[in-house]
Amino acid sequence: MFNFLMKQALKYKMKDVPKEQQEMLFKLIEKDPQFFQKMAEEIKQKTKAGLDEQTAAMQVMMKHKDKLQSLAKDM
Repeated sequence: MFNFLMKQALKYKMKDVPKEQQEMLFKLIEKDPQFFQKMAEEIKQKTKAGLDEQTAAMQVMMKHKDKLQSLAKDM
């Protein structure tokens, strides 16, 4: 389950993102937290390999875009 501490950490990282978009992301994460945990691990591996966090995140999101679109469509 998407717990309080994780949500607070994400809110801090996304402080410049509009509140509506933050809430949409939180709802997506709550739908399939294991999928988002997997994505976070992939991003972490890419940053350890030398990519900056934003580039790593974009690459991982593009890799999983079909799943992300599917989750968003069901909202």
